[in-house]
Amino acid sequence: MTRSWIADTSDEVEHPPIPLGLNEMAVPRAAILLSLGTAVVILISVIWLGFAAWQFQKELTNTFGAADETLLKDGDRWNWEVDLLFDTCDSRLGDWDWPEVLAEQDDKFLYPGELRCDWEHQGNYDRASLVIYNRGNATLDLVLEIIGGAVEFAAEGDSNMLVNGLQGNDTIIIELRLLDDVTEQSITITATHVAVQDAIVTLDVNLFKGTEEETIHGSDGDRLEVHYKVWDADTDELLDEGDLLVTAGDDSNYIKGFGWSAIGLDIGDDRGLLSPGTTHTTLLPPPIAYGNSDGHQLQNSWLKFELKVDRALA
Repeated sequence: MTRSWIADTSDEVEHPPIPLGLNEMAVPRAAILLSLGTAVVILISVIWLGFAAWQFQKELTNTFGAADETLLKDGDRWNWEVDLLFDTCDSRLGDWDWPEVLAEQDDKFLYPGELRCDWEHQGNYDRASLVIYNRGNATLDLVLEIIGGAVEFAAEGDSNMLVNGLQGNDTIIIELRLLDDVTEQSITITATHVAVQDAIVTLDVNLFKGTEEETIHGSDGDRLEVHYKVWDADTDELLDEGDLLVTAGDDSNYIKGFGWSAIGLDIGDDRGLLSPGTTHTTLLPPPIAYGNSDGHQLQNSWLKFELKVDRALA
């Protein structure tokens, strides 16, 4: 073997021997094989992800059932309504007026349209009652979401909540908890059907700070001594007045809306020993008043309650 006449190194250094099994095409072939292997892996991953998504959708459908939109609507409205229990609500978009006589409505819905409600809070961790009315016959699975911050669903500790299996013509009441001592803020609460993403009912809430800030806020399960007045909301006739011990939230001793009307009453650290607490007014449609009491003289009546907390039991 002859050396290059200009080389100053040995032939073995200038022209190193090619390792066994490699030649000029080895690297390109390896690159091609590697590219093909990568493509196969990507293809398999895409197929697997697509199958997983399909399987998830199938499980979701099996869990909640496929929704027949015709069973979820009446005309152009979805069959559920959302409000706060406070007597502070009005038309959300200003596109409807209150009926002259609430008790004589012949429509299936309680309200002519979506609502906007005021919530006057009395300090951080104050509470309010959110009501979901199912006015149709089909069972509902809904996702609730609070948009805008400052408030959460008390039982969940989150701004999202799943309402699963709300029976036809049934009602659920949910406790809200204020997280920030805001001066004024607007939030939106949506109730969306899990299987029909455009089936949304919206409630707007205007939060603002009251003038009677207290440290203790009536929440689900609290025992409160309250003074109450109740009127017929249509005639303003005073129907009753008195003092009662009530469990805030679900209290089987009274109509459904009464216990939930006690949510959000506020009192100081002395729990009423030195002075009573706050007063607020709630509006109860028949489904959470006497609507399920067949033959009751107030079966179709809307009731307005004024509650003042006198004492909070430890």
